[in-house]
Amino acid sequence: MSTTVLRTQLSGVGRRPARLLLTGLAVLVAAFVVFAAVLAQQIVERTALAHLSGTPAEVAFVVGEKTSATPADLTRIRALPGVAEAVGRFAGGGSLEGAATSSYLQVSADPGSGPLALVRATQGRYPQAANEIAVTPRTASRMGLSVGTVVALRPAPDARPVNLTVTGVVDTPYDFGGQAYAPEATVAALTPAGAGGRIEVRLADGASAPAVRSAIQAALSAVPRPKPEGSATPDPAPEIRTGAEVRAEEANRAVGELKAVFVLIGMFVGVAVVAAALVAASTFRIVFAQRMRQLALLRAIGAERGRIARALTVEGTLTGLVAGTTGVLAALGVGHGVPLVLKLLGLQVARPGVPWAAALAVIIGAALLTAGAVLAPAAAAARTAPLAALRDAQTTAARRDIGVFRLVVGVLLAAGAGLSALLLISRLPGREPPIGYSPAPMLGGIVASGSLAFFALMLLGPLLVRPMLRLVSWLLRGVGPVGRLAVGGIGGAPRRAAAISMVVALGVTLITAVLVGSASLRVLADRELAIAVPADFELTAGGAAITPATVEQVRSRSELTHVTPYRRLDKLALDGQAGGAYDANDLQLRALPTLGQLDVRAGSLADAGPGRIVIDGSAADTLGKGVGDQITLTHGGHRVELRIAAILPGVTPLRSSVVVDSADLDRLGAPAAFSGILADAARSGEDGRTAGQQALRGIADSSGGLGLAVLADARDQAMGTINALVAIALGLISLTVLIAVVGVGTTTALSVVERIRESGLLRAVGMSRAGLRAMLTTESSLYGVLGATLGLLLGVPYAWLTVRALAVNAPTTLPVLPLAGAFVVMVGFAALAGVLPARRASRVSPVAALGTGD
Repeated sequence: MSTTVLRTQLSGVGRRPARLLLTGLAVLVAAFVVFAAVLAQQIVERTALAHLSGTPAEVAFVVGEKTSATPADLTRIRALPGVAEAVGRFAGGGSLEGAATSSYLQVSADPGSGPLALVRATQGRYPQAANEIAVTPRTASRMGLSVGTVVALRPAPDARPVNLTVTGVVDTPYDFGGQAYAPEATVAALTPAGAGGRIEVRLADGASAPAVRSAIQAALSAVPRPKPEGSATPDPAPEIRTGAEVRAEEANRAVGELKAVFVLIGMFVGVAVVAAALVAASTFRIVFAQRMRQLALLRAIGAERGRIARALTVEGTLTGLVAGTTGVLAALGVGHGVPLVLKLLGLQVARPGVPWAAALAVIIGAALLTAGAVLAPAAAAARTAPLAALRDAQTTAARRDIGVFRLVVGVLLAAGAGLSALLLISRLPGREPPIGYSPAPMLGGIVASGSLAFFALMLLGPLLVRPMLRLVSWLLRGVGPVGRLAVGGIGGAPRRAAAISMVVALGVTLITAVLVGSASLRVLADRELAIAVPADFELTAGGAAITPATVEQVRSRSELTHVTPYRRLDKLALDGQAGGAYDANDLQLRALPTLGQLDVRAGSLADAGPGRIVIDGSAADTLGKGVGDQITLTHGGHRVELRIAAILPGVTPLRSSVVVDSADLDRLGAPAAFSGILADAARSGEDGRTAGQQALRGIADSSGGLGLAVLADARDQAMGTINALVAIALGLISLTVLIAVVGVGTTTALSVVERIRESGLLRAVGMSRAGLRAMLTTESSLYGVLGATLGLLLGVPYAWLTVRALAVNAPTTLPVLPLAGAFVVMVGFAALAGVLPARRASRVSPVAALGTGD
C-alpha cells in the first residue's frame, strides 16, 4: 500500500511538471544563489591571484623585503650571469619649490617598458634622460604638471632644488594625486644616502634558477653591511624570495581582505535560504490543499496517515532534488559565461572551476531543505478525512484560525521578544560608554530578540492579516469592486497571506536596518569630518605669515567660497593647570556649512561669542566644568576669564581644546597674523576641486612658504567607504527580496489554479478580462503591502537598538524618503510577480472554468 501511495503521488507530479517547477521555484532560486556565491568567491580569488599582485609575472626573484637592498646591490646583481634584467624599486621625492610639505611629490623608479614595467606612458613619452619624470593623471591635474613643465623639487629642507622636466603621463592602478615615475638614476638623485628598497630579478632564457639564486646570495653576503645606530651587529644581507612566493603573498593578502566580505555574503545567503524554506512550506500547503479529494480517496481505500505523509515528504524531497540540481546547473552556466562576456568587454577575470563537492552539497542541501519545509504541510494534508472524498470540491477551504497551540507559542515568543528588547534597552550605553565596553554581546542579544519577534509574527501573522486588511480596504474604498474583491481574496486565506507576507517582511526588515544604519553612520561621519575636515582646502602658514592681504586675495578668487581665516594659540593653560598643555583657535563656527553638523554634548553653539567659549568634552571633564561655568585661560602673562557656552563630545574643530572669540584671543596675546585659511571649492566635483586647488597653489607660490592641503580627499574616501558598504549590503539583501518576489509569484500562480472556478464565475457575471487581471495583480501587491508594513514596524526599532548598541554616538536617523521608496518598490515588485499568473487566469474561458470540479 505504501508503494502504491508513493507511486500515485509521483505519477501526479509527472503529469504536471509545471506545478513541480512552481513548487520548487523558491528552492531553485536559493540553490542558484548559494552556488553562485561559491563560484563568485572562486572567480574573485583566482582573479586576485592572477592580477592583484604588484609583482610582474616574469619576476623570478625578489631581493630585499625586511632588509632593504641598495643601489650598490642592484649593480652587483645586474653583473651576474643568468640575470636578464634587474629593476630596483626605489623611491624618493621632495617638496615642490615654493610649496610646503603638503605639495610633496613622490618619485618612484620604474623602467617604463619591458616585462618588469609597472606603468606605461599614455601621453608624451616615458623619461629616458636624467632629471626627467612622468606623472599620473591626477597628479598632473592637481599639481598643474602638464607635459613639458619644468618643476623644482627640493629633496630635503637643506638640499638644493633639482629641476625636473615632465615628459609624459602614465597609467597606474593607484593614483593618489602626488606620484611620479622615472628611471633609477633620477630617483637616486632624490634619495637620501643609504636608502634602498627591493630588487626584482628576471632570468635569462635557459638560466638555472638555483644557480642564479646562489650567485645572488654570494654577491650579497660578500659585502659588509652597516651597523644600525645603537647596535653592535651589522644588518643582515637582504633576503631572497622567489617571485611566485611574493606574488602569492600579495594576492593572498588581498584575498584575505575579501574573505571577510564573503563571510558577510554567507550570512545574507543564510537569510535567503531561510526565506526560501518559508516560501516552500507555504507553497506545499497550497499544492496539498488543491489535492484534498485525491488524498481523501487514498484514505478511503485504506491508506494510513503515516504512509500518505511519507509519500508527500518523498515528493517534496524529489522536488528539492530537481530544483537544487537545476539551480546548480544554472549557476554553473552563468559563472562560466560571465567571464567570457566580460572578456568581450575588455575586462579580464578568471573563470571558476567546477567545485563538485560544493555542487553536491548544495543539491543535497536543497533536498533536505525542501524535505524539512514539507514536513508540516504533509502532516496536515495526511489528516484529511476520508469523507472529504464525497465532496464536490477538489480543494480544501483555507484555514482561518491558527489553533490554540500555535497561539500560545506565538504569544510566548512575542513576550520573549518584548522582554529581551526591554532588557537590551536598559543596558544601552550612554554617550560615554564604560571602559572596556564591547558591542558584541548587545548585538547578539538584538539578533536573538529580533529572531523571536520574527517567529512570533510568523505564528501570529494570520491574526494580524484581517485587521490590516480592514485598513487597506478603507484606503481602497475608491477603487471599486476590484479592490474589494482583492482584499476578500487575501482575507479568505489569512494563513497563506501571513506566510508569504513574512518573507516579504524579512527582506524589508533587513533593508530598513541597512537604510537606518547607513543614514545614522553618515550623520556621524559628517560630524566627525566637520571636526577633522571642516572645509575642502586649508592654506597654512609655513615659512611665511598669512596677512589680511593674503586673505583678501583668496576671497577674490571665484573658484573658492566660504573663505574663513583663523588663528591658533598654543601652550595655553586652563584654570591655572601647569604645563600649558591646551591650545585654542578663533575659528568662526557659523562661517562654514559643515560646522553646522557638529554634535553638541551640552549647551549651544549659537551662544558662542565674546566672553563665551566652546570647549572639548575631555577638557571639560578633566576640569569638572559644565555649561555656564567660568573658566580661566592663561597664556604667558595674559589672563582672561570666560564662560562655557557649549561642550562638544570630542575635540573642537581644527582639533583644538577650545574655540574662543577673536577679541578674547587678542586679550590672550595672540599675534595678528593668521595661522591658516579654510575654503571650499565654488563648484562641486573633481573639476571644481582642481580649479580651487590651482587657485590656492598660485597664491601659496606667490606668497612663499605657505602649505596647501586638500582636505576634501579624506572626506571623499571616508564617505566612499560607507557608500560601498551600503551598496554591498543592499545588493546582498536583494537575494532575500528576490526569493520573496518568487514566493509572491508562485503563490499567486497556484492560487489561480485553486480558484479557477471562482475566476470563471466572476467572468460569467460580467467581469472583464482586464478587471480579473487587475484584481489578481492587486492581490499580489497586497502581499507586498502587508509584508512591507510589518517589515518597517519590525525593522525600525531594531535598527535603533543596533545603532545605540554600537556606542559610536551616532544619532538614530530615520531616512523617510528612502524608506518610503523601499516600501513602494517592494509593493511594485510584488505586483509585478502577479502579472503573469493574472494574465493566465484572464485567458481561461468562463464556460471551461465553471466546468471544473473545484
